[in-house]
Amino acid sequence: MTNITSISKNVEEGKYGKIMFSDVMVTRKRNRREWRNIDIQMLVGMVVIHLLTLFAPFTFTWGAFWTAVFIYQLYGNFGITVSYHRNLAHRSFKLPKWLEYLFAYLGVLALQRDPIFWVSIHRFHHQYVDTEKDTHSPTFGFWFSHIGWVLDSGYIIEKYQERNNVEDLKSQAFYRFLKKTYALHAFGHAALIYTIGGFTYLVWIVGVATTFGLHGSFLVNSVCHIWGKQAWNTGDLSKNNWLIAFFTFGEGWHNNHHAFEFSARHGMNWWQYDSGWYTIRFLEIIGLATNVKLPTEAHKLKKSFADSSKLK
Repeated sequence: MTNITSISKNVEEGKYGKIMFSDVMVTRKRNRREWRNIDIQMLVGMVVIHLLTLFAPFTFTWGAFWTAVFIYQLYGNFGITVSYHRNLAHRSFKLPKWLEYLFAYLGVLALQRDPIFWVSIHRFHHQYVDTEKDTHSPTFGFWFSHIGWVLDSGYIIEKYQERNNVEDLKSQAFYRFLKKTYALHAFGHAALIYTIGGFTYLVWIVGVATTFGLHGSFLVNSVCHIWGKQAWNTGDLSKNNWLIAFFTFGEGWHNNHHAFEFSARHGMNWWQYDSGWYTIRFLEIIGLATNVKLPTEAHKLKKSFADSSKLK
């Protein structure tokens, strides 16, 4: 795990300049890259999804619009935020297996890769946050942290020779199945939407809703390590950004998350909107979510800047 001293040292030695309107220095660059088949496939997929979005003004109907809003909430909140991130990556709470698998499948339909890949990348991000081995640190530049790393499988292979940080998921047949058949689910989902709703709904669900979901996750990786406020002494570049939090179901309270990565709640204050937490809390009330983890006052004191100053 990195610390504030090493980050400051890297900033001082930065040789590629500062990211605009921030104090974050680009200290590293990808010296070379090789376009692999998976990268080309990812690029084609991204281009198709974004091209579909361009048809939105010409295919607008209120039915398609509100369906896209619903799907964005369903896949983004339940699939990515509640399932992929807080349940699978951090084990912040437990669900009955049938519900765990249902929510994980919604994450698959969000088109952000299969659970094993997503969780592995995110766990490596926390393990090596803002160091050379981070999966998507802005110290490699804004665009790399935002989307470049997604199209650079060689980077992932170079940094993580052994993807052995998701053995808990690999041990389950359901997640192995999703990994092997991920493309079939993605194409099947698009085909089903086209069959039921035609090109209009394909544009608004696979295009608009998916584009918003992808860039929501990407903005947490990039913007929330560049612009915002640090409420806790995490020793990294993570920031709280209320605007990103609003559009990403509470994920934008990113400094809070890095301070207490085990926590099911990211919006620590009542005014910090966190629909992911509201969902988990509701599931807890009705008895479906158990072992819900939250930071204690001792945890908060340990991560406070005031406590850190006393130790100097």
